[in-house]
Amino acid sequence: MKLRLLGCLLFVANVSAQTPPPTIDETARFLAGLPVEGSLAPLMAAPAWQEHAKAMDEAWSIKMTQQVVPIRGWMALHAPGYHHSTDTMFYMFAGPDFLYANVFFPDASTYILAGLEPVGAARDLSTLAPAALAAELGALRTSMSSILRFQYFITKDMRADIGHGKVLGTVPIIYVFLARLGYQVLAVEGITSPSEGVKIVFQNPALPQPQTLYYFKTNLAGEESAFLKWCAAQGPGLSLLKAASFLMHGNNFNGVRKFLLEHSRVIVQDDSGIPLRAFPKGWEVNCYGHYVPHRTTFAKFTQPDLAAVYQRNPPGPLGFAFGYHWQKEEGMLMLATPPGGAPPVESVPVLRALPLAPEEQP
Repeated sequence: MKLRLLGCLLFVANVSAQTPPPTIDETARFLAGLPVEGSLAPLMAAPAWQEHAKAMDEAWSIKMTQQVVPIRGWMALHAPGYHHSTDTMFYMFAGPDFLYANVFFPDASTYILAGLEPVGAARDLSTLAPAALAAELGALRTSMSSILRFQYFITKDMRADIGHGKVLGTVPIIYVFLARLGYQVLAVEGITSPSEGVKIVFQNPALPQPQTLYYFKTNLAGEESAFLKWCAAQGPGLSLLKAASFLMHGNNFNGVRKFLLEHSRVIVQDDSGIPLRAFPKGWEVNCYGHYVPHRTTFAKFTQPDLAAVYQRNPPGPLGFAFGYHWQKEEGMLMLATPPGGAPPVESVPVLRALPLAPEEQP
């Protein structure tokens, strides 16, 4: 009996040793609640993963209907040239929000995201015990709950919910967005210059060239920095500002505001980005949706000049929520272009081979 038991244990150990660890893409899909093969496949039978997959499916279905599809349609109609540009994409104060970076600018060759959130990692999940798996997946869902329900991360909650264990920081959240948007994750590496960060290479199966995503943990306060100098060398780009805490409305973030105004071919933002008064002469700032001043935390950042623009020529509903306002009826968006830049083109839809999110696939 002892010999038979020992033989079984050796057999299990041998099989385990022969099973390769999960690939990066398998890890991304597993965290996103999507079916996988390989060493993570047995964990799909765990009640914790099945609960996770169901919750992610439900949240993503709502996100696609209320945000992803409307924003893609809006950009294709109002700014197709920028929507389909392959320029570098800058998203300051982004944290791990690759979702909106990609929804607005899906063809960017390189995405550069910056925030104060830790870089983190998603290590080998194939050896997790059931209780540990449930805890990790639960923490991941909690850290993403605000952006899946609204349009932004609550930074303090995210840091508290995903700071320990095998799944931590921005990387696993970015993995979820990549997998749910239909991309294949090819490679990931940690980097230390111009700041601590991560480089992720991913592939749209419908396109020949892979795309690259950088996330940097860096403080954007102050004047010029090594990070901003590095960004400047990546060429003029496409910029997004969303739920940026009105940081550039004061003088503590002059460097990043100056960088964006000098190195952006277009800036898409809500009212928490660059204040209207700070755009230099010659910039064309197009306003859409409804401007609703904030009533609580950010009430002091009300912009009378921006309110006057909306009052003179009300543009009508935007069609989706954006920024800190979670109601669709209060969505507002500003699309700004520098002098000499190509103006947004109206009513010219452009077709492309967007990757199909898993629920869109036949």
